[in-house]
Amino acid sequence: MTTRLEHANLAVRDVDGMIRFLRTAFPDFRIRSEGKTWQGWRWVHVGNDETYVAVNEATQEPAEPWVSYAGKPGTNHLGYEVDDVEALRLRLAEAGYRDTTVPNDHPHRRRVYFTDTEGNDWEFVEYRSSDPAQRNDYALPDLS
Repeated sequence: MTTRLEHANLAVRDVDGMIRFLRTAFPDFRIRSEGKTWQGWRWVHVGNDETYVAVNEATQEPAEPWVSYAGKPGTNHLGYEVDDVEALRLRLAEAGYRDTTVPNDHPHRRRVYFTDTEGNDWEFVEYRSSDPAQRNDYALPDLS
């Protein structure tokens, strides 16, 4: 059995802003479909033929703002594999998105993180090896 994430579903304040972020990060993404829910709220599927993000219009403010990595239950980030993480980093930075990348020097992968206009953090990883043992190596570097 093959397992893969087919889509993620996000509720956002600014649907068009999220579309801009996704299409900046992923130039191959397009609007696959869009419409209104039975309550009249806008939804859009943004992706390619293999995967997409369902973007739904939020109609209420949360009781408290979400803060990634603060120890509370919730999604800290979504991670996407990309072919050229440096090109993606440049596109997002030039479009004004905030780079939240933490140090992550690794010989077999390069990761960058960016925050969208909703405050969600996104991870983008470029693997530099096809060997699963190297791609999935999480040993800490020797600092001696």
